[in-house]
This record gives sequence, C-alpha cells and structure tokens, in this order.
Amino acid sequence: MKKKILTYSIFAVLLLTGFYVSLSFTKGFFDVKLPVMSYVQDFSFTDQNGQTVTGKTVDGDIYVTNYFFTTCKGICPKMNFNLKGVYDKFKEHKDFAVLSHSSMPETDSVPLLKAYEEKMLPNDHSNPAKWYFVTGDKDSLYKMARQSYLLDNPNNSSVNIDEAFIHTQFIALVDKQKRVRGIYDGLKPTELARLETDIQKLFAEKKS
Repeated sequence: MKKKILTYSIFAVLLLTGFYVSLSFTKGFFDVKLPVMSYVQDFSFTDQNGQTVTGKTVDGDIYVTNYFFTTCKGICPKMNFNLKGVYDKFKEHKDFAVLSHSSMPETDSVPLLKAYEEKMLPNDHSNPAKWYFVTGDKDSLYKMARQSYLLDNPNNSSVNIDEAFIHTQFIALVDKQKRVRGIYDGLKPTELARLETDIQKLFAEKKS
C-alpha cells in the first residue's frame, strides 16, 4: 500500500513539473493583453505653439489623450494635474506623448493654450513638445472624442455636435499602432495607477 502511494505521489509531482515547464515555454502565457477598443482616425489640429499636429506627429508613440478647456474650474484642472503626474513619469521616453483636446475651440485660442501649458509645465523645458494642447474645428474635435477615443457619452451620439459639449474626466490610452487600449477615470488614483501599469505593458508589448 505504501509503495502504491509513493508511486502515485511521484507521478503527480512529475505531472505537475511537466505542466509548469511546458507553461514556461509558452511565451506570454501569464501576460494579460489589453483589449483593442477602437482605431484612431486621421486628424489635424493646432497646438499651443501654433504648429499643426496630425497622426504623423505621434507616429510610433504611445500616447494618452483627454478633453478639457482652459477656463474650466471643475474637473479639468484636477484631471490635468493628475495627468501631469503620469506625464512626469514617462516624459523621458522619446516615444511617449500626451494629447489634450480643447472642448471649447471657439474660445481656446493658441495664446490661451500656450498660457495654459506654461501654467501646467512651468519648469519643463527639456521636452516641451511632448504634451500637445490642441484646438481646431469643433466638428473634428468632437468626432474624434466620439468615434476614435470613445470619450463622449454614447447617449450623446444623437446630439448635434454644434449643440454638444464634452465635459469628461475620462482619459484614453493609445498604442503605437493608433489603437485605443484603455479608458480611465482621471480623477481616481486607482485608475491612474492602472493607467501607468498599462502604459508599461504597452512599452513591453511587441508590434502585432
């Protein structure tokens, strides 16, 4: 009886050992891939320096994107303050950027965006172009929020863009292939921590 139990125990150990060895050769078995939620359409906007920002500007970049307006006294300054923490952590990566769109392009002129940048990044002269504050045509800005970044409430899809107003704390994460890989609440520390973790995952992810 003891001999049979010993035989079964050795067999079980060998079986488990073989199982875990096989897993070690299965590349990425323990990696959790971020979902592909959307594909970013082509765009063209104007940044705080009066320069044109297009999809080519962020070619090969992992970037975080959101919507705000310069005169906002509510969620925008809190969200962008939190986003600055993310920016500071990854700004040394040459292939990382932040793209913040104006929700009020009718008032957010280039000089106002520049003043906003200087307020947000007063001592950042090493890589000032990696956070783009952009304005442009409202129709184009809002279509990007709805159709590319998924940052507008789906219930607003029937609202005419001229009458719509995007005021959201949500942030989208875009990979190097211009695919949206996550949406995050920019006011919650746990969500921001998840965003930072997911950015690191994208840096480690091979092009597919």
